[in-house]
Amino acid sequence: MQQNTKASGKKAVAKKPKKVSGNLATKKNVSNKKYNTFKSPIKISFLGGLNEIGKNMTLYEYDGDMIIVDCGLAFPDSEMLGVDLVIPDFTYVERNADKIKGIVITHGHEDHIGGLAYLLKIVKIPVYGTKLTIGLIEGKLREHRILDSCKLKVIDAGDKIKLGKFEIETIHVNHSIPDAVALAIRCEVGLIVQTGDFKIDTTPIDGQLIDLARFAELGKEGVLCYLSDSTNAEKAGYSQSEKTVGQSFETLFKMADNRRIIVATFASNIHRVQQIINVAVSQNRKVALSGRSLENVVAVGQQLGYLDVPDGVIIPLDRINDYTPDQLLLVTTGSQGEPMSALSRMAFSEHRKVNITSRDCVIISATPIPGNEKSVTKVINELMKLGAEVIYERMYEVHVSGHACQEELKLMFGLIKPKYFIPVHGEQKHLVKHAKLAEQMGMDPSNIYIPDIGETIEVSDKIFRSAGNIPAGRIFVDGIGVGDVGSIVLRDRNKLATDGIITVVVTMDKISGDIISGPDIVTRGFVYVREAEEIMEDMQEAALHAIEGCLDEEIRDWATIKARVRDEISHLVFDRTKRSPMILPVIMEV
Repeated sequence: MQQNTKASGKKAVAKKPKKVSGNLATKKNVSNKKYNTFKSPIKISFLGGLNEIGKNMTLYEYDGDMIIVDCGLAFPDSEMLGVDLVIPDFTYVERNADKIKGIVITHGHEDHIGGLAYLLKIVKIPVYGTKLTIGLIEGKLREHRILDSCKLKVIDAGDKIKLGKFEIETIHVNHSIPDAVALAIRCEVGLIVQTGDFKIDTTPIDGQLIDLARFAELGKEGVLCYLSDSTNAEKAGYSQSEKTVGQSFETLFKMADNRRIIVATFASNIHRVQQIINVAVSQNRKVALSGRSLENVVAVGQQLGYLDVPDGVIIPLDRINDYTPDQLLLVTTGSQGEPMSALSRMAFSEHRKVNITSRDCVIISATPIPGNEKSVTKVINELMKLGAEVIYERMYEVHVSGHACQEELKLMFGLIKPKYFIPVHGEQKHLVKHAKLAEQMGMDPSNIYIPDIGETIEVSDKIFRSAGNIPAGRIFVDGIGVGDVGSIVLRDRNKLATDGIITVVVTMDKISGDIISGPDIVTRGFVYVREAEEIMEDMQEAALHAIEGCLDEEIRDWATIKARVRDEISHLVFDRTKRSPMILPVIMEV
């Protein structure tokens, strides 16, 4: 790879962040190191977060030591029937558990912390995160009953922690959840900056601006490699401030007049919830929460001081019938149309405590994640059928993104001035667009690399290349089962969902092989039996023909007989219906 001659080679003394080792913090100067270009390169491996939305997990390795940044989950798509969650494959982490010095979490969203509980059941690694992030992680580990056996360490923005041969500095950034940080990762090879999810909000709800000055100082120090959030790389301009949503809420809540207001939003968007509560208080409305994840986040936010809720404002959902519609505001999960979410159950009249009527005004304060558009539209349609007014159009500004748009991405790139660039956190189209932005900023294309999940990139002053792959992929969580559902099971589920199943039951004499009863045909999801007697009889004859053929050939192997039955019926069904149902022969011996 060619060197980027535009990258700054100047070194500067940085400001004085705290240094944290374990639970101890002391102030020290960050040394102005001359990084050794003859050392072996640092390896960056990606276990998630590339060519997908979610499941973010990055592993750094240098000179025998490893650290992990984030450990998230993704939600299943429509083809993953029955799957609850998708987490990274932890095989490589498990193999190298003794080398991993810690896990550093950038913020408390599910796509960055949702896989932690499953990982910490396998290996015990200390976890570092800001106060709110650790608070949310504690709740998850408590649910999984492993909290007492895990090491969680709270750090603040500006802290510097030593993990083996790595030094990690945390830098405050704006996002749709408080306490989000970017990471400056140092080792003898050089300085790497990974942003996590971020935006530049000049009027943040909590008053804490992104620390652009620190990013500029790091740029002057000399950044070897830069890994940046690509989620909004396709969107021109700047992301809007979260405060614009609060202003929209004030207008819309007044427009609702004497109707009950229901707001659907992301459970983890504490700033959004705070603004909803603020406007509710100003209009003398009580607030009820619907959705376990929302209730948990609000409880943690109040406990840690990130939510300011006057006494008596939040009421139990059981008490909503004690108030008139104009006295109520419900905050609920389900802004993405998730089938089991509170809003979806309301829309389909399946919620045990909330019935939607014409006296409801529903505000969906979120933009559909790519792939969720149909689900969201379906929920909106059902709510409207029940008579509710539904506000979801972007013109109302009821949602702003927590991710940087193009001008913010370019501003950060200009401040950091990296030698090498790796776009992360996004689908392929987002990564490619972000790479193009870097080229527009003057970066040599040979100093940009778009990796894939499982790929390892070697980085040093003279090296920037792919170095093979590690075990990586998707592990499906279904109920309490982790990893026991794979591609074959999903294929079977899809076949059952699309074409149904045909069960062929026959009883045979164990010694002679004679047919005692059957074949009996049972179908589910294939045809309505009462209107398909002819094909049912034909399937019986086909099964009987296959079994008798085996007996004539003196075949007594049940597996072979089942295969013959399956083939005969499969050909018959496809010729007659052009369908390919699952065919399950069952042979009983007596």
